[in-house]
Amino acid sequence: MFSYIVRRLLIAVPVLIGVTIFNFFMINWAPGNPVEMFIDPNASQEQIALRKDQLGLNAPLWLQYFQWVNRLLHGDFGYSFSTYQPVSQMILERLGPTLLLMGLSLLVAVLIAVPLGILSATKQYSKLDYATTGVSFLGISIPPFFLGLGLIFLFSLELQVLPTGGMVTLGGDGGFADRLSHLILPVFVLAMGIVGKKIRFVRASMLEILGQDYLRTARAKGLREFVVTNKHALRNALIPIITVVGLEIPVLLGGAVITEQVFQWPGMGQLTIQAIMSRDYPTLMAVNFMAAVMVLVTNLLTDIVYSIADPRIKYQ
Repeated sequence: MFSYIVRRLLIAVPVLIGVTIFNFFMINWAPGNPVEMFIDPNASQEQIALRKDQLGLNAPLWLQYFQWVNRLLHGDFGYSFSTYQPVSQMILERLGPTLLLMGLSLLVAVLIAVPLGILSATKQYSKLDYATTGVSFLGISIPPFFLGLGLIFLFSLELQVLPTGGMVTLGGDGGFADRLSHLILPVFVLAMGIVGKKIRFVRASMLEILGQDYLRTARAKGLREFVVTNKHALRNALIPIITVVGLEIPVLLGGAVITEQVFQWPGMGQLTIQAIMSRDYPTLMAVNFMAAVMVLVTNLLTDIVYSIADPRIKYQ
């Protein structure tokens, strides 16, 4: 296992190099210019050139790339073009709220999708199966921004039982109950999107396993259906389920961009939107780089969990 992890980490190095190249040049070639966003429209060309020189934008792109990579190797993401704060500090301030939102959303989604997927498979073609399928299609079909706005209108404006957005109430105590009330709607929106996809996947995976001969043998030996389903069948169906759950973690970071903006959640998603609007190159490059690292780390952790879930899987 150790040698396998080392090999995967070595393979990740050229992948990350490719990510840095694509990340840097695509952002710097995008239309717009950070200087034009903040400088006086009536400024002279000399003033614009001076400002570009101060930000290091007058240097050739290849030189800017190597300067950025050099800072990256030293753990320095540079300074924001819009706030002039260290990008690493801005990310650390936003990372906690996003991880809280992502973690709770994924946990809620798994706790709902896995049991419903198993029930749907064991009660195939029943009313419960059709109802679960309906919930699944509903979760897949409704766009996050539409569901979020609808929930805000219903629970915040009409019923006035939940806040419209933010992480804490302005002027409030910021306690557990306050934070929980702000989490309910965005967590529900993110979890619904995951549940819609995962129910169908868990159902299909379980149906494939439930028809295997060894389960018929287990039933013939007198084992209860609960034991057959949740011990023997579920464990063998876990591999594909682990795969889709593991891949959902980096996807949540991208999906949270919309949800965080709708609910004004002070996380990485909102930071990304602000960086795009202000052409804040260092912040955008840092966020994209972190997302790439998250994908690589998640894939490695998923492979490790495979061997824990199924002892037959051995890595050399």
